[in-house]
Amino acid sequence: MRNTLLGPYEDIARAAVVTANDYPASSTFSVHTHRRGQFAFAASGTISVFTSRGNLVVPPQRACWIPAGIDHQMHMRGPVTMLNAFFIPEAARIAGLPDDCRVLGVSPFLKNLLLEAVELPALYELDARAGKIMSLLLDEIAAMPSLSLNTPLPEEPRLARLCRHLIDHPSLAVDIDRMAADAGLSRRTFTRLFRAQTGVSFTEWRQQACLLAAINRLGNGESVTRVALDLGYGSPSAFTALFRRVLGASPTHYLEK
Repeated sequence: MRNTLLGPYEDIARAAVVTANDYPASSTFSVHTHRRGQFAFAASGTISVFTSRGNLVVPPQRACWIPAGIDHQMHMRGPVTMLNAFFIPEAARIAGLPDDCRVLGVSPFLKNLLLEAVELPALYELDARAGKIMSLLLDEIAAMPSLSLNTPLPEEPRLARLCRHLIDHPSLAVDIDRMAADAGLSRRTFTRLFRAQTGVSFTEWRQQACLLAAINRLGNGESVTRVALDLGYGSPSAFTALFRRVLGASPTHYLEK
């Protein structure tokens, strides 16, 4: 279904619904939830997704999975064309989709399935070609690899507040000693608590937060040089080398549409 929000299709008598929408730059969806799990594919543009457990960035030609019932916000970084597949919770569970939010890769085959599915009527025939496409679509989504494009948020209130601030103002200049002091903790206590709450060290978390901020800004047309220097990297080449090491491609190639 083209240019259609989920709206009245939440309760449609089908396990899967696929929609397509175009959004202008800076479009925002405030906190909301769906009764169906949402697979959001960024056919073009970059999407930021915020939940109580962390921040996800969806570059062009990738997608995110948001299970049913999870509160989330979405921000469009530049113009975005988004294809959404919505699945009832039981179908998602049987397919083995995760029960937490993930950024996922998208194979060429899955992309083509989405393009086929979006042209189908909402009440497609279950036993015909359309039903088989929808069933295969769910299986293919479940087979997609998870991508490290999220920054988890700790539950501890002091750490959560500081991490949210750093996500909003990312910089390599913010070090462990400053974070520990702002949290009112010793360096050792902060380090131990941060890893226990997020599963990674603060240094790793800060690097991830800066990389996700970089993807957002680069996807919005800013230059590699400007982004690298603003985030505190020593040089654009140092930033590009780290970007390639972590994400497997240079910034330019990674964000190609």
